[in-house]
Amino acid sequence: MPLTNGDISLRELSKRDHKVLRELLIQDREWLVPWEATTPGIRYPLDAKGMVRSLLQQARAGSGLALVMEYRGEVVGQLNVANILFGSVSSGTIGYWISKKAAGKSIVPISVAMTIDHLFDQGGLHRVEVDIRPENEASLRVVQKLKLRQEGLKERFIHINGAWRDHLVFAITREELTGSMLSRVQNAGEL
Repeated sequence: MPLTNGDISLRELSKRDHKVLRELLIQDREWLVPWEATTPGIRYPLDAKGMVRSLLQQARAGSGLALVMEYRGEVVGQLNVANILFGSVSSGTIGYWISKKAAGKSIVPISVAMTIDHLFDQGGLHRVEVDIRPENEASLRVVQKLKLRQEGLKERFIHINGAWRDHLVFAITREELTGSMLSRVQNAGEL
């Protein structure tokens, strides 16, 4: 399944990725903690092996898609599609994180665009959503580059960094997209 555009590629997450992902997560703790989901009342050490195991379990069950973002062959982050539903809903929700050193190279917008194209073309989905904290300016720039429609606000939606945090909802449906999401973004000249 690898998805590639120039120096940027996405591939399926594997068990062995837990080591490199753990290194990146530790190296960029300060950068990532304000945006990472937490469990209320529980403080636990970083468990990349458990994270990978959980994501792979969701992928096997068909309720998720777990991918690794690579830049010039080096792992730089991770992208998930969660809450995949088929039938009358046919939707999924994209989440991602990227290392600080790889930020600002259009890796995330291109990765999200390739993923949306894959979900619409091969995945059989009708709608894709991205939920972002209003304070996360970098992620807001991603959805702006992708020209995703803002739908509203989910109040106190995800527990992050010790509190329930609001998230803005952005989405696109298959009908809204002419051509591919990747060409839409590249033709806009915003990358």
